[in-house]
Amino acid sequence: MDRGLDALGFLLGRCSVGAKYLGGPAPDDAALRVMTEAALRAPDHGGLVPFRFVLIREEAARRRLADLYGQVAQAAGKDAESVERDRQRALEPPLLVAVMARIVDDDPVVPAHEQWMAAGGAVANFLNAAHMLGYAGKMLSGAKAQAPEVAAAFCAPGETLVGWMVLGTPKREMRPKPGKPDAGEILKPW
Repeated sequence: MDRGLDALGFLLGRCSVGAKYLGGPAPDDAALRVMTEAALRAPDHGGLVPFRFVLIREEAARRRLADLYGQVAQAAGKDAESVERDRQRALEPPLLVAVMARIVDDDPVVPAHEQWMAAGGAVANFLNAAHMLGYAGKMLSGAKAQAPEVAAAFCAPGETLVGWMVLGTPKREMRPKPGKPDAGEILKPW
């Protein structure tokens, strides 16, 4: 029972931590394997596994992603300073993990919305495992994930680039932000 309470304490203490609050070391291969095993334990309705992760760890890969970010910013008409700021976002976190979803719209057993939930559960399990191992991170998505040139760099046919998990060691103790709704506001009887 104590192990369950410890795990619950970790979950209740977990918060999303952005790249500017992350430093090294980044999770090593052994930690990443545990996080991925945790992701595979998310509810997946019979082993469909509608997600895939890609590590962006090496300097050359990070520079390539930074260049893609810069291209998207330039195409959007951003000024040089904004383009450089967008480029730096790819270089800032100690580790990035691209998240792709493989959603089968006409699966006879698992509707598409349940596949999306399974992919989201995998990301949550991955980030929860990272927290339990002493790391922190956050899921990021947005315009860059939707840019065709960025998606084309990561996605196989039939996949959607959902976004990136940024991961590292928190630079300081992080606490969940105040102002979240009370559990009683979220869980109500019918």
